[in-house]
Amino acid sequence: MKRPLRAPALLAPALVFAASAHAGTLTVEITNVRNGAGMVHIDACTQAQFLKEDCHYDASVSARPGMVVLTIHDIPDGVYAFQAFHDENRNGKVDRGLFGIPKEGIAFSNDAPIHFGPPSWKDAHIAVSGTKTIRMKMRYLTGASGPAGN
Repeated sequence: MKRPLRAPALLAPALVFAASAHAGTLTVEITNVRNGAGMVHIDACTQAQFLKEDCHYDASVSARPGMVVLTIHDIPDGVYAFQAFHDENRNGKVDRGLFGIPKEGIAFSNDAPIHFGPPSWKDAHIAVSGTKTIRMKMRYLTGASGPAGN
């Protein structure tokens, strides 16, 4: 009689794992893109990957003035910080000027503040579960601060 009770107990950890491995779709609206040159790229980063180049989930779209929409498919439920940049010259990296200041637009989830350096994980991280849409504002630290007319 005890065998039927053991089987559900053995399956419970597997069911918990399957539920935690759920993947969804994240839509990211990035506003304030200053022009249509190049691409806009976004990375979804775990805490260990944040502010690095080895984030496992990413997307890119052609730039256009104003707002672009990117979609990351099959992103597992979890906690991530999102970092984006406007790759105006399509060289695959954020170009930097004097003192390492980005010459191209950058954006972070929660529009995390930038104070004399990149934002903290604490300010940028968000929980992602299932289908979700977030909005971020592109910020330009040199040159025009957004699309013409803004």
